[in-house]
Amino acid sequence: MRAQNDVRVTILVEKDLKERSEILFDRLGMNMSTAFNVFLRKAVSEEAIPFPVSAKPAVFGGGHTPADITGAFEAAVRNDVAKNQLGGLPVARYDFASKQAYLESADGTREYVNAE
Repeated sequence: MRAQNDVRVTILVEKDLKERSEILFDRLGMNMSTAFNVFLRKAVSEEAIPFPVSAKPAVFGGGHTPADITGAFEAAVRNDVAKNQLGGLPVARYDFASKQAYLESADGTREYVNAE
């Protein structure tokens, strides 16, 4: 449900980038809108783009490529989710079909957040 102060923003994104982003954000327990709001809030609080922007080719320390960094990040998220599940903690997820966030327990049961 939208808050009264919310406004709709339309942006163009490459289809593949959108799909890969949705997969990542689902792993992080958020949807595209939430992720975009996180980015905007961080940019506003820092009064800057919250990461380096450069004309140089994107290569990270030690010769790691962006794909290497993304892979390591995704693996860390998967490991953290698995650790939480083993510890009996619920994991936040997003159901694209119903467009609702939910908590998934270690036994696989789902508790939808703000279910109507």
